[in-house]
Amino acid sequence: MKRSKRLFISGAVQPVFFNQFVRENAEKLKLKGFVRKREDGRAEIFVEGDHEALEEMISICKKGPKHSMIKKVEEQDEKFQDFKDFRILSF
Repeated sequence: MKRSKRLFISGAVQPVFFNQFVRENAEKLKLKGFVRKREDGRAEIFVEGDHEALEEMISICKKGPKHSMIKKVEEQDEKFQDFKDFRILSF
């Protein structure tokens, strides 16, 4: 069953590397959606796909890439939007 989640990531991350890290993992897990940096400094990730892949992605985001310090991951259930790929968006 396909599901969607919106994640808000707080902590010390370098946006270019973090966004690439998120996209690479989303593509490996066959997830669709987007990642972007918000004006408030948090990273926002909208991700959709199979339940197990979503749970794995959430776990990956809680750890973050090497040299990042993830402080908090907020999750929101979202309506499935049927994205066709995973993208890095700008503000």
